[in-house]
Amino acid sequence: MATRSRSPRRAYWLGRVVRRAWQGYERVERRVIGRLAAKGWPVGGARALLWIAKLGVLAILLYAAVWMAFVLILVVACLWMVAHADLEQDDPQPKWRDGLLGFGLYHPDGSRIDPHDPDEEV
Repeated sequence: MATRSRSPRRAYWLGRVVRRAWQGYERVERRVIGRLAAKGWPVGGARALLWIAKLGVLAILLYAAVWMAFVLILVVACLWMVAHADLEQDDPQPKWRDGLLGFGLYHPDGSRIDPHDPDEEV
């Protein structure tokens, strides 16, 4: 039976990093609760204060995320509008429309381009 001699994968390494960060955060939180308790705060009040601080930070992050999403949607909408804009060309194209001489192909200056014989009209 062969043993695995490769080094741990990135997911394992990332999990260890996250675990160590979480343990460090818990250690700091316990110190803060201990210091507040030493100053006369009840332990429950110190924990409640930390939860209020966490919720405040979460609210600020969500507020920033909503504004960032709004700006991103605005930028995408502007880019889409620019990409689909009917920009005027230097050489305007003739268009089919009703004009003075009836329906036909007209140049932007108003003159009819396609051959027109008024006697053929019914």
